[in-house]
Amino acid sequence: MISKENNFPAINGLVLAGGQSKRMGSDKGLMQWHGKEQRYHVADLLKNFCEDVFISCRADQEKEIDTNYKTLTDTFLNLGPYGGILSALRSDSTKAWLVVACDLPLVDEATIKYLVDKRNPQSIATTFESPHDGLPEPLITVWEPQSYPVLLDFLGRGYTCPRKVLINSDKTMLQPPHPGALMNVNTPEDAEKAKKQLKQDKMISF
Repeated sequence: MISKENNFPAINGLVLAGGQSKRMGSDKGLMQWHGKEQRYHVADLLKNFCEDVFISCRADQEKEIDTNYKTLTDTFLNLGPYGGILSALRSDSTKAWLVVACDLPLVDEATIKYLVDKRNPQSIATTFESPHDGLPEPLITVWEPQSYPVLLDFLGRGYTCPRKVLINSDKTMLQPPHPGALMNVNTPEDAEKAKKQLKQDKMISF
């Protein structure tokens, strides 16, 4: 699972599932695209590539999460995904963190494997170029240990957008092998599109 052939920092996994899901109207982490809640589906995908996997959540969500899964509650509060990423790095800044949001229902093992295989630990992060706007996609990214002080610096200057950190920092940006896997679902309309794509791909039946 973890390569012993190099001196790269080991990788932990983080499923971002602490959002309020206001635009969706229901918790995106609870949606079942693959026969189980999405937060657990993503965690299971990450287990093949990480030493430990945690579900990032708010303190009030922790009691609801299956005890077979480890949780990591936010210690940087009210910062959205930025707070989840920072909280993970604060908890263990010796590890790289493979961060995947729970609102990517089409993300698959091949996409995650490609990201990990092409990881550049000399950069602060390895990420994908978004097929939608050409910008880095921070919510499916390997954040290296050296990203922690960079993220803190940006926070100190009033920035709480992980994409802005990547745009303005030394990152490695990859072309996604399957661009559709990065489809982000934030609204009921997005969810309908994802369902249609999953049907087409015969990944799941609704």
